[in-house]
Amino acid sequence: MPLDLWFPPPSEFHAASILSPQQQDDYDHAPSYSLGKIAIPNNTKLSSLGWNKEQGYIACGGENGLLKVLKLDTGSADPKARGLAAPTNLSMNQALEGHNGAIEVIIWNEHHQKLTTSDSYGLIIVWSFFKDAWYEEMINNRNKSVVKDMSWNMEGQRICIIYEDGAVIVGSVDGNRIWGKELKQRLLRVTWSPDSRLILFALGNGEVHIYDSSGGYANKLNIQCLSNVEGDGESAIVALAWYDGKYGYVEPDCPALVVVYDSGRMQIMRNESDDVPILVDTGMKIVDSRWNHNGSVLAVAGFLQMGEGGNEKDWNVVQFYSPFGEHLRTLRVPGQRMTACSWEGNSLRIALSVDSYIFFANIRPDYKWTHFAHTVVYAFSRPEQSEPSLGFWNHETGDIHFRPLRSLIGIASAGDHCVLATRQDDASGQFHLHLCNAIGTTVDSKTMELEPICLAMNKSQVIACSKDNVYVWQYRTAQSGSSLGVGISRGGEGRRERLFHIDRLGSIPSGGYGSASLSASLLARVGGGGSMGSITVDDGSDAMMDGNMAESTADPICCVTCSDSVLLIGRESGSLLRLALPGMTITNTYKLAARPYRLHLNSNSRRLAIVDVTGLLSLLELEGSGVEGTGEFLKLERKDVWDVRWACDNPELFAVMEKTRMYIFRNLDPEEPVTTSGYICSFSLSAFVHSDLEIQSVLLDDIMQDPENPSSEHMLTMETKSLRDTRELLEKIGLAEAEKFVEDNPHPRLWRLLAESALDQLDLDMAESSFVRCKDYAGIQFVKKLRNIQGEGLRRAEVAAYFKSFDEAERCYLEMDRRDLAIALRRKLGDYFRVIQLLKIGSIGTDAQMSEAWDAVADYFYDRQKW
Repeated sequence: MPLDLWFPPPSEFHAASILSPQQQDDYDHAPSYSLGKIAIPNNTKLSSLGWNKEQGYIACGGENGLLKVLKLDTGSADPKARGLAAPTNLSMNQALEGHNGAIEVIIWNEHHQKLTTSDSYGLIIVWSFFKDAWYEEMINNRNKSVVKDMSWNMEGQRICIIYEDGAVIVGSVDGNRIWGKELKQRLLRVTWSPDSRLILFALGNGEVHIYDSSGGYANKLNIQCLSNVEGDGESAIVALAWYDGKYGYVEPDCPALVVVYDSGRMQIMRNESDDVPILVDTGMKIVDSRWNHNGSVLAVAGFLQMGEGGNEKDWNVVQFYSPFGEHLRTLRVPGQRMTACSWEGNSLRIALSVDSYIFFANIRPDYKWTHFAHTVVYAFSRPEQSEPSLGFWNHETGDIHFRPLRSLIGIASAGDHCVLATRQDDASGQFHLHLCNAIGTTVDSKTMELEPICLAMNKSQVIACSKDNVYVWQYRTAQSGSSLGVGISRGGEGRRERLFHIDRLGSIPSGGYGSASLSASLLARVGGGGSMGSITVDDGSDAMMDGNMAESTADPICCVTCSDSVLLIGRESGSLLRLALPGMTITNTYKLAARPYRLHLNSNSRRLAIVDVTGLLSLLELEGSGVEGTGEFLKLERKDVWDVRWACDNPELFAVMEKTRMYIFRNLDPEEPVTTSGYICSFSLSAFVHSDLEIQSVLLDDIMQDPENPSSEHMLTMETKSLRDTRELLEKIGLAEAEKFVEDNPHPRLWRLLAESALDQLDLDMAESSFVRCKDYAGIQFVKKLRNIQGEGLRRAEVAAYFKSFDEAERCYLEMDRRDLAIALRRKLGDYFRVIQLLKIGSIGTDAQMSEAWDAVADYFYDRQKW
């Protein structure tokens, strides 16, 4: 089974990726991932790898001229098993003959469906696809030096080939030479700029020189990441990559050019003139590095030395970084020596060449998205725009609204609203919180100077946390404003907001919100004053508060969650703080074994699901069975977890996404898993009776392929095992056995399902009893109505209408020659087109009824302005 790797949001991590002793201990206890792999015959060692991002072909090269082209096809008749969850088959496995030396360079030209390879003898072969196979199209051998790298420009029209002795050749896609040059220096890597105006050459001395597309020298990059490099010898460049912006950028002016050295240093730049690059020390020996398809993640492959005191061991690892140098995740890979990595076209998989194997790891991106009020909100990038956009898609009605939003940091939702955290693009250092409804309209907002890297929300408050501070904002909506009446003035009087430092929570007294105002400078930092409302704290010393807010903590905040009564804050040391809302008083602290990155409270706020940085799920009973207030960890641990959702109507029922399977737990016992790669939207929304015991998920991976056109196929509904078993009993055995099962597993949805099945069979006694147990008063009244109806045919027609099978109900009425009841049904539905048809069939209708029907049809066209 391929590894499922989930990326936490970049804002939750630090740029430094060197593991501390404590982090090493956490990593030693990380889940043992199972990696899908393909073995190469005869144990031939692999040296290079390339994944065609458009057509999906995988080329791998190794010793003795080994060159293979593979293709993985996915397909499934099950709509739930789509994307990563779909079964994978090897549809192509072709060996290409022509090389004798070890394959050192593999590059694809997706625009013209060509494969270019070179070996250790300097032989270059261009392969073309024809009639379901790859054939040799062109061949070239300079016979003087070894090819070190090749690069196609973004349009796939020109290729730049560099040799170790300094020779450079630029040719066209049809094989013609455009120009050549001798640089008199050892060359290692080459890449084009996204606009094809510049070519960057990595030299053997660690420098990167810039030439124009005609071969004229322009400048050299300002390399800053090699300062204070330990050890002897020069650092060699192993990767030089410039994301071309084909799929847009995650943020305006986003870094896209990376220079990677084998010593573990790298620098990420916005362009070739960037004098303030992002410098990263990965702490590993690097062999390869690649951007994913949209430039949002950089994969760095190599070796990491772990252990102490003579027990050091080199591990194959892939480290993942954001474009801003923030470390996202570390993936350990088995084997002796890793040589290359390559992303799939949509970046949901990554291929790794290790020894004589190709390993495949599944990636679960942490999209910026949320779900509320039947609306999926998701961020995406348009290639033609420099700024990302937000889609507000109502999957019930199909309506979708788009909103451009620059520098989005995070999203959270509760009730009928969501909150968006954004960064202002100018140098002001300000951040914004936007409270939005289901169509993307801002109904309230707040400006502050604290970066909200973690967000949580309940029905009245937004909790925004930076690494050091916690800000609580009691937002206002049209409903809250009307319910409070005169309690909130136009100037914002009475609106409560709080700001405090994470290290000084213990000094905040209880008793609700205080009344001492912040100093003017601190007030500006959180956007107080004016029409936005007053900020209040619990300590009267303005000077102390200003100093406290500016201090950095040694234990930053990394995650947060809340309900209407409880706030939980996770810190990087594994410390977990519990506070009572709305008073903001600390009620307990807990110590976790590893750093948490996701927290989920159950429906009664008494149990917490924790997913830590290793993907390990654990459950914490906030009020333990022993000493009051101590908390207790339950006997449940699950590995490779990337999402959790509690049921809204059952505090002991929750769903877990583990790899490409969904498990539903009842009383800590898992049900049979369902294969899916969907992101969980909701679980048993009790406000909508027909959603009980059902889990709704969205195929975000598929939506991101065409984000402007989501469809109903992207929404999945899955049932719990008890609901599936009840349906099966009703279909195959009968009402009596199903009733026994529901009595043993009582739930309102199961009783309702039994009642509906009993209605369908006209077992009115069981139907009434079941409606009583699920407290469905309308159903009870309907059964009483059926008891007063004489005749099985009329009862069946009424039941069909109850189930909204109106055509079936009409057919039953007509079979009994009760056209009057069929007409009454259609009149009640407002279907006057059908009323007219029924009136014309027989002579039962009157002129008044026909006149009424024609008037209603006229009103229908009048309302739509169809004259």
